[in-house]
Amino acid sequence: MRIGFIGLGIMGKPMAINLVHADYELVVFNRSPQAVAALVAEGARAANSPQQVAEQADVVLTMLPKGPDVLSVVEGERGLLAGAHAGLTLIDMSSIAPGVSQQIGGLLEEQGVGMLDAPVSGGEPGAIDGTLAFMVGGPQDLFDRYRDVLGVMGSSVTRVGELGAGNTAKLANQVIVAVNIAALSEALVLAHQAGVDPRGVVDAIRGGLAGSKVLEQKAEKMLTDEFAPGFRIDLHTKDLNNALETAHSVGAALPLAAAVREMMTAISNDGHLRDDHSSLLAYYERLAGTALADLAE
Repeated sequence: MRIGFIGLGIMGKPMAINLVHADYELVVFNRSPQAVAALVAEGARAANSPQQVAEQADVVLTMLPKGPDVLSVVEGERGLLAGAHAGLTLIDMSSIAPGVSQQIGGLLEEQGVGMLDAPVSGGEPGAIDGTLAFMVGGPQDLFDRYRDVLGVMGSSVTRVGELGAGNTAKLANQVIVAVNIAALSEALVLAHQAGVDPRGVVDAIRGGLAGSKVLEQKAEKMLTDEFAPGFRIDLHTKDLNNALETAHSVGAALPLAAAVREMMTAISNDGHLRDDHSSLLAYYERLAGTALADLAE
């Protein structure tokens, strides 16, 4: 099976490396030549455009920041559609609005190209370890055909419905993660202001009902105010905007998601736009006039 991979960022690069290490034949494209060179060093082949990727692949995987990026790769000059051929499938692993996934699926269907939307959860650690959770929408036959490919990159691969359902599930995931990070931030600042060591609080609660992957992956960043991006604030804000837009279209109310989106907007304007989403802590630190990292000094 010949696999094309487009989008070698924080998540995409280790995902693509895992496919090469699983002995899949991989052809890659990325706007950054350094990322392409790193994959070539691992055994992949380089392409000079999405069109060339499509021409050489049976299935193309995309891992891009936003819906407009995916649309551009598909229908832009020298895009996937220009290289479309019988039997080609696109698996878009980007986190985008469900309606955009369906729009792209319609464009591809006109050219006889199948599509799955398969966004992921698990962040950079999951991408590196191959333990991501895939939420997949699209035809059952395509899901069955490519499930093992996704399984190289993830420990959980679940079809949740037709095209667009994967990104609906991802929006639900992102709402839960955002509110969880906000709650953890709130609780750690509470402990700090009450004179209790937040690190001790983390150790005390991680084995109980409040324990979570958010706590395990993000608490250390918060305790040290070290916010190098695993998943950036601007991308999570984009996901919450998509969640709110989708919710409004179906009559669902998301008051907690809306509140956290506003917090993220505030700290983005305060210099954290491209920091990890755990930097949401800075919103609470500013309200309290404190910093958890002061404890380490």
